[in-house]
Amino acid sequence: MSGKKPIPTDITLHQQSRILETVFDDGSQFELPCEYLRVYSPSAEVRGHGPGQEVLQVGKAKVNIVAVEPVGAYAVMLRFDDGHDTGIFSWGTLYELGVNRKEYWANYLQRLADAGHHREPQPYDEMMSRD
Repeated sequence: MSGKKPIPTDITLHQQSRILETVFDDGSQFELPCEYLRVYSPSAEVRGHGPGQEVLQVGKAKVNIVAVEPVGAYAVMLRFDDGHDTGIFSWGTLYELGVNRKEYWANYLQRLADAGHHREPQPYDEMMSRD
């Protein structure tokens, strides 16, 4: 294994379906719902400044991305329609979110339930539970 990390060859925002499609140079392709990206934003506002400081994001079922802006040659900044725009999604972060989508999404839903919250079902819910 060379240790080379995959980089995206294409990033397409589908605003109507609220999906960010990413294609990587290793052939991986991920459809990442805006809600998923918003609740797993790498920003300090969401992740905190250290372990155990994460802030559960609630009420993001209908959030959309309004802009995808390049950050150098290593990341994109996603601007969400709820005003959130401080998360810089590195290529590694996008890839990790794609590879671990099913597990991370189940974890998020469990954390919502544990906190006594629920979310409205969305058209991509079936997609999120696929292998």
